[in-house]
Amino acid sequence: MQIVETKNLTKKYGANPVVNQVSLSVPEGSVFGFIGPNGAGKSTTMKMLLGLVKPSGGEIHLLGKKMKERNRLELLRQIGSLIESPSCYGHLTGEENLQIVAELKNVPKKDIDRVLEIVELTGSRKRQVKQYSLGMRQRLGIAQALLGNPKLLILDEPTNGLDPSGIQQMRSLIRDMPNRCGATVLISSHLLSEMEQMVDWVGIINHGQLLFQGKLTALRQHSQGDISLRVLHPEKALPILGNLAKPDLEAGAFRLPAMREDLLAELVRRLSVKVGVVELNRHTKSLEEIFLSLTGEESK
Repeated sequence: MQIVETKNLTKKYGANPVVNQVSLSVPEGSVFGFIGPNGAGKSTTMKMLLGLVKPSGGEIHLLGKKMKERNRLELLRQIGSLIESPSCYGHLTGEENLQIVAELKNVPKKDIDRVLEIVELTGSRKRQVKQYSLGMRQRLGIAQALLGNPKLLILDEPTNGLDPSGIQQMRSLIRDMPNRCGATVLISSHLLSEMEQMVDWVGIINHGQLLFQGKLTALRQHSQGDISLRVLHPEKALPILGNLAKPDLEAGAFRLPAMREDLLAELVRRLSVKVGVVELNRHTKSLEEIFLSLTGEESK
């Protein structure tokens, strides 16, 4: 089942579409990374999913049901969220903050012990929140979202502003969330390098448009770049390669475009007979390079 599914979801402010016909699919049990530059439309999309912003067009399906005015609260009760920074009372302890949220959510207070353990704040439950580090406050915000055992957790840039230690703790916490508490996680960020260490599905958005979505492994398939080839007799290779390659005859080298492995194997077989293949290298793009290429930011 798709825990989140949108169909042509759109939000306009005046004539400007901030989110433009986004059709998002988040599989149940996944950690889905929603990635894009700042201002790409990530937060607006998440706020529409949570009913905080009214869409200009399109449909939202949550937990297998189309979200309508009459069932909106019923669906949102099964969703936990952390948008921007967590709301906490600094003069109260972490536990007291959770007691307030548990009462608002009509959740048994015994659930507080469970969420504190998940976010590793059990030992700090009696400390005032104003004494918490930023990372601890972020984890307390996630604990608030986890009260009531939601089926979906929506987190908007939860690693923003954290130091390396805090980022590592947050990464570990989010990566294990489906196994530890059965929640599907939709998490946004503008840093692909962070996302690739905690997500298994990816959606890339820019200027309000969804450019890619699928498994992280499928995104990696975009990493295949050009192929460099070096041979003993480059002049004999020219008739075989034709317009396929860019030659550097002095170095005995050729630059080939990315191609399927079976086609590459056949080409190498033909070259080996008459030319003598010395070296073959496939250049791969990093995920960061793929992201920059998809979002058109690589030359900036």
